[in-house]
Amino acid sequence: MNDTQTTVADLRRAMARFVDERRWQKFHRPKNLSMSLAIEAAELMEHFQWLTHQQADALLREKGARSDIADEMADVLSFLLSMANATGIDLAKAFETKMAKNEIKYPAEKVRGKYKKPGTRE
Repeated sequence: MNDTQTTVADLRRAMARFVDERRWQKFHRPKNLSMSLAIEAAELMEHFQWLTHQQADALLREKGARSDIADEMADVLSFLLSMANATGIDLAKAFETKMAKNEIKYPAEKVRGKYKKPGTRE
């Protein structure tokens, strides 16, 4: 699998198969999955907590640390995929819809190079 050849549907099927083989559907409910997603995201953040940007960049060049970070990212993705499966939400469609909203909310000509939302004080 890789990003250029694997679809979201492929990933969802792989996650569904993993859950099904373990009979975990009764645990993979939206409430539980949303909490698990937040926990895994926090575990990802732990790798970078207290680091400067330069230190974080250096960390990503370390093979062992990069592998650990990739594992945490995969954990986040696995719970997001499970949540999509449990809720029946089409992730690609949700992403497309949200990006269309973001295009309106954050017009490039008004936010380019800025971190604040349009209309807030600089």
